[in-house]
Amino acid sequence: MIVAGCDVGSLTGKAVILSNGTILAHSIVPTTVKPERTANNAMNAALAQCGLTREDMNYIVGTGYGRVKVPFANSNISEITCHGKGAHFLNQKIRLIIDVGGQDCKVIKVNEKGKLLDFAMNDKCAAGTGRFLETMARALELQLDELGPLSLASRNPVAITAQCSVFAETEVVSRMADGAEVVDIVAGIHDAVASRIMTLIMKVGLEEDMTITGGVAKNAGVVSCIQRRTGVKAVALPVDPQIIGALGAALLAEQEAVSNKCR
Repeated sequence: MIVAGCDVGSLTGKAVILSNGTILAHSIVPTTVKPERTANNAMNAALAQCGLTREDMNYIVGTGYGRVKVPFANSNISEITCHGKGAHFLNQKIRLIIDVGGQDCKVIKVNEKGKLLDFAMNDKCAAGTGRFLETMARALELQLDELGPLSLASRNPVAITAQCSVFAETEVVSRMADGAEVVDIVAGIHDAVASRIMTLIMKVGLEEDMTITGGVAKNAGVVSCIQRRTGVKAVALPVDPQIIGALGAALLAEQEAVSNKCR
């Protein structure tokens, strides 16, 4: 049985192709102005890796903010459920998933079976998200992937107190004008992100077995700040943390395909 999950996010589209619980292929592509096009690009890229076609798929689930626009999906499921499913599948001890996406951040609590218990979400402001980090990188004239390593080199982080991403950018420029070191500003930016995430964690309750998913999970500076604030070491998952939502969607597609077969 071959199934797929397609996660259309705000900055990237992801697809995972699954066969009997084994990942055959996955893709991560930039978003386009059309969610349908993003979904097609992601799925076509994954299919090309494993030499399959859409006709080979028994079931496809769409997820992400653009999930209702995945034209080839048999059904669509919330990314909150999918991230919980994907993370728990990879590590059954996981109870808390911190998903930091391009334009929102979610903290998800699951039980021992991976079922959703509670969640908290910040989708009203870009602060604390991947988009926020992109804005800060531009203000500092840095590449996005430079932020993490620079942050870890800081010995005296500069506090970034603005709660709005627009005001935070102004604050960063002001700190630079005052002569603060770039590495210390970057460390302060990452701690500000972790602080906003910590607010969400406190709403659902901290768990010792936690992991971080989404593109921002690849930023070592943000991960370090979250670990320091929580006092908990995040569990590293054995696949790219950016595809966890698509993986969860594929797993749910597999469940649905089996259910349909048994009817």
